[in-house]
Amino acid sequence: MIDPTLLGGALTGRMTFQPGVAPVAPPLPPGRHGLSFAEGREAVLVVPEGLPVDTPLPLLVMFHGAGGDANRVLPHFVAHARARRFLLLAPQSMFPTWDIVIGGHGPDLERLDAALSRVCEHFPVDPGHLAFAGFSDGGSYALSLGLTNGDVASHVIGLSAGFMNAFTQMGTPRVFLAHGRSDSQLPIETSAHTNARRLLESGYDLTLQPFDGDHVITPWVVGRAVDFFLEPQATAAAAPRT
Repeated sequence: MIDPTLLGGALTGRMTFQPGVAPVAPPLPPGRHGLSFAEGREAVLVVPEGLPVDTPLPLLVMFHGAGGDANRVLPHFVAHARARRFLLLAPQSMFPTWDIVIGGHGPDLERLDAALSRVCEHFPVDPGHLAFAGFSDGGSYALSLGLTNGDVASHVIGLSAGFMNAFTQMGTPRVFLAHGRSDSQLPIETSAHTNARRLLESGYDLTLQPFDGDHVITPWVVGRAVDFFLEPQATAAAAPRT
């Protein structure tokens, strides 16, 4: 068997970014900021007003679904970010969906590394509250990338996610899965239930939240996901919850 640590990040999905780096530039002002790259769509960073200046900040990274963009997912989380004072980063895929869905880790992984590094140039990020979240294909990307880089992501949130593909697993992120019982695109039995069994067999701290509905982002489920993300680590349960 090949030791995955001997393979490059492009193959395994391992990131070069590591949290806990001290900022080297002034904080960005409140509002929406575009983080541009040499090619492809920018990542969007939302900075709420009234962020504390003397403490590390929670950061939630939200990946859009197939054929989507940052504007499709940000409205579901912006009010929570402003009310509860956390940074919100929405990367955008180079192609209609994320690289791992098309054929393997590549430009989206590199751009995420760069975007996170740029956020940390301006803000101290709390390594204990750094979430990878996503909807549909974005949820599959969050699961796959979050389990592969569980030493970076403290929390992983999959909303109506289809699959998870982690060649190697590092760290022990807490995982939240939400899925519609009537999902017509990704049936819950072959996606969330399958993923949940794999996670439990691997010993992850899992919260499974089914809901009545189709392949959608549901406001009260987002609220529960945000609660899960911001819950103090000391109160986290070790058993799955439904």
